[in-house]
This record gives sequence, structure tokens and C-alpha cells, in this order.
Amino acid sequence: MSAQAPSAVILVRATKFVPNPATAADNAFQADAPTGQTEESTSAHAMAEMDALAEALRAVGVRVHVFDDDDHTRPDSVFPNNWVSTHAGGAVAVYPMYASNRRHERRADVLEMLKSEYRVQTIVDYSGLEPDGIFLEGTGAMVLDHVSRVAYTARSHRADVAVLERFCTDFTYEPMAFEAVDSDGVPVYHTNVIACIGTDVAMIALGMIPDEHRREQVRERLAVTGRTIVELTEEQIREFAGNAVELCGRTPDGRRRYVMAMSARAKRSLRPEQVAAIEESCEIVAVDIPTIELAGGSVRCMIAGIHLDRRPPLAQAELTEAVEAINEDNPVTPDGRYVDGNA
Repeated sequence: MSAQAPSAVILVRATKFVPNPATAADNAFQADAPTGQTEESTSAHAMAEMDALAEALRAVGVRVHVFDDDDHTRPDSVFPNNWVSTHAGGAVAVYPMYASNRRHERRADVLEMLKSEYRVQTIVDYSGLEPDGIFLEGTGAMVLDHVSRVAYTARSHRADVAVLERFCTDFTYEPMAFEAVDSDGVPVYHTNVIACIGTDVAMIALGMIPDEHRREQVRERLAVTGRTIVELTEEQIREFAGNAVELCGRTPDGRRRYVMAMSARAKRSLRPEQVAAIEESCEIVAVDIPTIELAGGSVRCMIAGIHLDRRPPLAQAELTEAVEAINEDNPVTPDGRYVDGNA
């Protein structure tokens, strides 16, 4: 199985979704809801889109964990990949967030699910850097090559190079930071809107890296892995063509299938030869999410991939005698007292 394409994902069903006014200042991809559309209507449209994405992923055999969020104070919680990432070998990272009203998107129940259903060895929490004004918004700020261990990162308010280097030291990645701007000179707020790295294909808007020397270094670093490089234009980036993610699903008879999840809008922007290049190694799964895209992110932003080994069911796990004792419903202590199962 490819280390690049997770077979399970986390989605957050944000029932109070609206474009976040706190992030509009540096997110050039963000837009307002249609004039006259109520927040309730916007949220209802978004929930239908979230459900459609979950259904589409399950239909191709991807394991989907959905968490509801009814908190109106965190309108961007539909984008969990900004605050958490998981890594082969049992590591989880928790990240510092730029917008203050996004910092309480971090959820203990998500981390507890990961620990109970997957093999988690360590959780590295960088969120304590927020009071110092240092931010790194997860796999929004970084596009990770899990195979060659490279963290491609467009510098921005949301991607501080100092914490990037700390992450790379802790998780054994090579940092590859660069400037990326649009035609108006506005920095790209998240790397994952301009780049996507799959197992055998990479999509990236190299033309948005203004430094020609650095642009060629990024191109060469991707090419040396043997991946097919699909170069995207800025116009395609504005249609969220770069905001895609490769996942590993299963066919009905249990065989692995690699899929590239993206929005229908993103797929429509691709030229036929680009679609063909992607489909040489994976199927495209496209879902229409126009309401969620108002927030400046698309399908990739909605998906936190799980790169962890799954735990066997407790009934199948081999437990030591001591662990079996404490897992009893009503274990008796040496003094004869029952231990409350909720203790």
C-alpha cells in the first residue's frame, strides 16, 4: 500500500458553516455567500455537500470517520487537516492556528478516536506556539511527500519557517520552503491550494513560484521521485484544481484502488490531457461543493488523512493477564471492593 495515500479519513460535519470573516484578510480564494442567502441556508447547503463527500468516499471503499460540530463559533471546523496530521509509525501532530477563532477547532474526541482505533505512539503538540505568533497550519500549510520525506511549504502568515523546521526535525522530513504569489503579488495562504502530491502523480502551479531558481529546484525535487508532474495554471488554481488528495479505497471484491478526490469545479477546470495524466495512476472522484468553496478551501482541506495502522478489535487483541484484569467490567480489588467501570 502506498505511504502517500491513506485508506481512512476524518471529516467534520460543521452544522454552522459560514465563510469565516476572521480569515478573509489573507485568503484570496475566499468569497461571500450569495446576496440575500441566510446563514441558515448557507449552512444547510454546506451540510449536504459534506454528506455527499462522505458518501462518495465510502462508495469507493475509503473508511470515513465523521464528527459532528454544532458550535457556531468555529465556522471553519469543516477543515480539520489544518489542526491535525497523522504519520506512519504512530505519530500525530497538532498545530498552531493563525486565526484566533480557529484555535478551538482542536478536539480531544478526535484524538481519543485515533488512540482507540489506531496505533498511536506519540502526539506532538505545537499549539503552544500560538501566543508567540508562530503558526503552521498542518497539511494546509505543508504538502507532504510521505515517500521521499519532503515538506513543500509556501511561506505565509500561516506557515512559519521556524516551526516548519521543528516539525521536520521531529517527523524526519526535509523542509522545502518557497515564496508563492498570485498575479497580483498576493502570497498564497496555504500550500495545498497550489499543490497536490500523489503516489505517481503531482499537480502543482510552478508558475506561481516567482523565483525562477527556486521554481526549478521544486520541479527537480518532484521529478526525481519519478512522478508525472501536471503543471496547473493560476486560473486552474482559482478553480481549486490543486486542492486535491489521493486516497486508497477498495473495490467491492476487496482489491486496492487509488482515487484522487477533488471538487467537481476543480475537475471541470482540468484539460483532457491533464485528466488523462492523473487517471494513469488513480481514479478521479469529484464532488460538487460550491458552498464550502466559498470559505477558500476545497475537498483536500476537508480531509484529514489517517496514516496510522488500525488496531484489531479488542476481542482479537492479545492481552496480557494484567491488562485483561483491568479490562473486566467489574474487577475486584485486593481488598474485595468493586471498581466502578467509570472510575
